[in-house]
Amino acid sequence: MSDHHVIRDAEPERAIVIAVWGQGVDGEAELDEMGELLRTAHAVPVGRVVQRRTNPHPRTYLGPGKLDEVRALLAQRSAEVVVCDDELSPQQQRQLENLLDVRVVDRTAVILDIFAAHAHSAEGKLQVELAQLEYALPRMRGMWKHLERLGGGVGTRGPGESQLETDRRLARGRVALLRRRIAETSKHRATMRKRRAASETPSVALAGYTNVGKSSLLNALTGSDVSAANRLFETLDPTTRAYVFAGRAYTMTDTVGFIRKLPHGLVEAFSSTLEETIAGDLILHVADASASEEDRLAQERAVETVLDEIGAASIPRILVLNKVDLLDPLTRRRLANAYPDAVLTAARTGDGLEELEAQIAAFFATRFEAVELLVPHTDGGALASLYALGAPIERDDTPDGVVIRAHLPEAEARRYAAFRTDRGGP
Repeated sequence: MSDHHVIRDAEPERAIVIAVWGQGVDGEAELDEMGELLRTAHAVPVGRVVQRRTNPHPRTYLGPGKLDEVRALLAQRSAEVVVCDDELSPQQQRQLENLLDVRVVDRTAVILDIFAAHAHSAEGKLQVELAQLEYALPRMRGMWKHLERLGGGVGTRGPGESQLETDRRLARGRVALLRRRIAETSKHRATMRKRRAASETPSVALAGYTNVGKSSLLNALTGSDVSAANRLFETLDPTTRAYVFAGRAYTMTDTVGFIRKLPHGLVEAFSSTLEETIAGDLILHVADASASEEDRLAQERAVETVLDEIGAASIPRILVLNKVDLLDPLTRRRLANAYPDAVLTAARTGDGLEELEAQIAAFFATRFEAVELLVPHTDGGALASLYALGAPIERDDTPDGVVIRAHLPEAEARRYAAFRTDRGGP
């Protein structure tokens, strides 16, 4: 929330949250989510003002009466900032700041603040900076309102306008540079994906609402130590790890968590991070088994919406209901009955992980064929090619040649048909 988001030992900012809901809309869950976002951004919500109207006021977001309510609440709760649960237009933000005489930020700004604190990779930092600049560009005029208040004239407004245009030009140049750098890192990531595809290593992507335990699952399945703190957007940079199950190697990628109303501009800005989800052969849609049914369904819908937006709708997926260790036996049975195709897991205790691994293996089983090959000692090229595939290989050296046992992709199994000694051989 503050400009000093990295300094987390200061007092949290006190925030009043404002929202506009249409008639019949129950937005309490969304405001609860905003409360979680604010706490992650080192702020604390101390009040809410909600207005029922079909559309927000075009200039001030809230109507005059509700603005009076916000003023009173700001004074009563000693709040320092007003946070809007929607994305504000630059005009709405300026008008609200002028009328309320306090800093006003919207949902996008809060999420960007959290992203800035949690981006660790070079690519993540580039994406955050790009998203921040693209958000700030149309709002830059508001940064120079102190000059406008000096009364205007050649000695005031002129330099202000000049400085504003200079800053805009510099920001646009920086945006162009960041786009080029992100395109370069995307090419590198695409190259890495091509290598994984060439080795035919099955690729699994974790997708889900933020804070449902995706990173904990990755750690439990692969033995890695990705940060899994109980905070929204704890994982921003995609992390790929390998693991072996029943003699077959797999890669698993943890991606950024999704939320309700993820601003479209952020989906675009983080497309190269989110494309790791699209690159998976299989998506594990992880949901929180311990959430209320209403919250869980809303979270699942939010994830499906973003997956559709990034072009991942057609990728096969398995629903994973995590955190079942927090359920009593009866609730767990009901959940299993309600979701017969889902896998129930508890990353913290390891419960259900073997079943999940088995389901992943079963999904990919049709893509691979168990083969036994006899490769002559003189054909070192064939042996080198087999090892380059990256598949786990059992090898026995015999006088007649090298006996290889492996699970190969169907195309590769056909390629080595001349060497096969098992029943599938010539």
